[in-house]
Amino acid sequence: MIAELATVKRPPVAVAVLRLARELESHGITADPHEGDGVAALSVACWLVVWCHDHPAGLCFRWWTGRVSLNTGRWIYALCPADNPTTAARRIAARFRELRALEEAEVQLEEHRSPWPI
Repeated sequence: MIAELATVKRPPVAVAVLRLARELESHGITADPHEGDGVAALSVACWLVVWCHDHPAGLCFRWWTGRVSLNTGRWIYALCPADNPTTAARRIAARFRELRALEEAEVQLEEHRSPWPI
């Protein structure tokens, strides 16, 4: 069964996501790849999903930066060409560390919160 899966021709977006997952492993990050019809995603952490899709400039990775546009209220996404998984992994690993730091700060805040209402 596994040998059969290895011989299946995967769409370019799925191949790109698998390469990115491999690169993220070099940063100590394990991610869960998913593929659909013309799009693939890599679930990295809560609030960090990387999408790979066709773009006018070619295949690209896209993920939320954690910022929202002050003008439109829309989420701001980072883009990186899918043919450069090393750079994408470095940038995604930085976002991953940013999210972990926020998560730790929330836990520390919760631990120091007074049980008494103000």
